[in-house]
Amino acid sequence: QVTSFQAVAVRSLCTSSPHEHPEHGRLVYKGNLAKAVLGVKFFSYSTSIFNLFLMPYIMLKTGIGFDSLLVQAAFYGLIGFFTFVTPVTLHVLTKGYVIRLYYKDDMDTYTAITYNAILAEKATVFHQKDVKIPDITKMFTTFYAKTKSMLVNPTLFPNPQDYDHLMGYDKSFYFNLEEEKEPGERK
Repeated sequence: QVTSFQAVAVRSLCTSSPHEHPEHGRLVYKGNLAKAVLGVKFFSYSTSIFNLFLMPYIMLKTGIGFDSLLVQAAFYGLIGFFTFVTPVTLHVLTKGYVIRLYYKDDMDTYTAITYNAILAEKATVFHQKDVKIPDITKMFTTFYAKTKSMLVNPTLFPNPQDYDHLMGYDKSFYFNLEEEKEPGERK
């Protein structure tokens, strides 16, 4: 019983919740694909770098060469395409994936943590009023925050009210009935 008493005493001394961040606020969302996105991007970058260093060595040592300049250009172009285009495409597709999302109640601001091009975490701070929902559903965009596309999974919010507030669904709708009547009166 002494052990359980000590555990309770230690817990009561903790001043902040494990989901609190002193700078960003309360954790409201955690993406479940964060490690997968990081792993795929790291693998793509490392294979591209490996390819850049290894390909000239292989070409010189094996004597693989082409007589035609056009065939050489096509071969090197194909190798360069996969070396550079794959990591760039992966970055473009995953740059808006939100790893964690924090919310500060007192300032009504969100901090979205994403990965940048060099695989470091990048923080984007925005207000709820900066959130725009796209008119047409887009493949890798849930909302725009200051014109930056963000991707979140609504089912991963532990508290659905946090998602509703982020998207502005908790605001009341206002319909102007006079604007509705004007087009009908002109007919």
